[in-house]
Amino acid sequence: MTDYRRLAKTWLTPSPNTMILQPTTFCPMDCGYCYLPNRHRKKDLSVDTVEAIVRGMADDWFTDKPVEIVWHGGEPLAVGVDKFEELLQPFEPLRAAGKVVQRVQTGAILINDAWCDLFRRYEIDVGVSIDGPEHTNHNRVDRGGRPVFSRIIRGIEKLKEHGLPFTTLAVVTIEGTTRAVETLDFFADLGCHWVGLNVEAKEAANVSGTTPEIDQAQRFWRDAFEWTAEHPDMTIREVDNMAKFLSYDTEIRKADGRHDLIPTISWNGDVVLLSPELLGVHDKRYNDFIVGNVVDTPLSTLLEDVTRVPYVREFLDGLDACKQSCQFWDYCQGAHAGNRYFEHQTFTATETSHCQVAFQAPALALAELLREDTP
Repeated sequence: MTDYRRLAKTWLTPSPNTMILQPTTFCPMDCGYCYLPNRHRKKDLSVDTVEAIVRGMADDWFTDKPVEIVWHGGEPLAVGVDKFEELLQPFEPLRAAGKVVQRVQTGAILINDAWCDLFRRYEIDVGVSIDGPEHTNHNRVDRGGRPVFSRIIRGIEKLKEHGLPFTTLAVVTIEGTTRAVETLDFFADLGCHWVGLNVEAKEAANVSGTTPEIDQAQRFWRDAFEWTAEHPDMTIREVDNMAKFLSYDTEIRKADGRHDLIPTISWNGDVVLLSPELLGVHDKRYNDFIVGNVVDTPLSTLLEDVTRVPYVREFLDGLDACKQSCQFWDYCQGAHAGNRYFEHQTFTATETSHCQVAFQAPALALAELLREDTP
């Protein structure tokens, strides 16, 4: 019989590093590759539910570093400034004590002076979703099908006007794999200091999503590595992750990494684990991935023994299989739970297309460059 508690201690963090909160299901945008299944509805998080979340956070979660609270999915700013400030209040004692830091991931089209004032007062880090130059953002449209690029840029300019730093997240489509230099030049000129590059994947509502082939992704990452060498002041998440991995000594590189539980809490207090993309997805086999509700049960109690959750056990089985079979294990560490499910309808699957383009392809690209540089 599998000892899942032992596997959980090996491969799962004992407490969450990041929590994702859904202030509203609604998004005024209707991006072609969005994974959110209920973004056309407007169900908002209540202050009472946030208070229940805060009450359920255990003291020992804050011993090493602050817990990151990410407001995301749908468009968090769609709740309005006043309502959002009400949702922030229960976290204020924890923020003042340095126990939490807060972040918002936004499409930026609603950012104005009032939002910038709130971001500053509550020390909220801002992440903007934008894919690069205007012609790479054709998937980002509003509910009338109109492009939103100019409105995203207007929101970014408002952040800059207020002296607020921001990061960016970009979706890399098949077409985008040929545009790494152009895309990264754009982000450098935009004034952001950090960019994360998410290669498009088939996830949740994005059932027709098309993931690039591994050779297309490898070409993209090769260009990204070369660009980074010439622009050391810009941090590209995936390049930085690879550099950090290679900087470790062999013993650390060979050690098993731990996956964050990433409790993601819906507008009504339901909790899913391991992958925010699972929120709102229906599957009777897994009870729609809901492990409980924070209004009924303290969050710390829900996370005390996650091995009772069938899809968590499946994920642990999948990690075990990955370690035994994959040459990229040391770097990949099993990648992301959600991609296993969305590609294979099970968490016990091993290799995924996402794993190929997001982990294998960068490693192969860098190895290719290093071979060419070796006399």
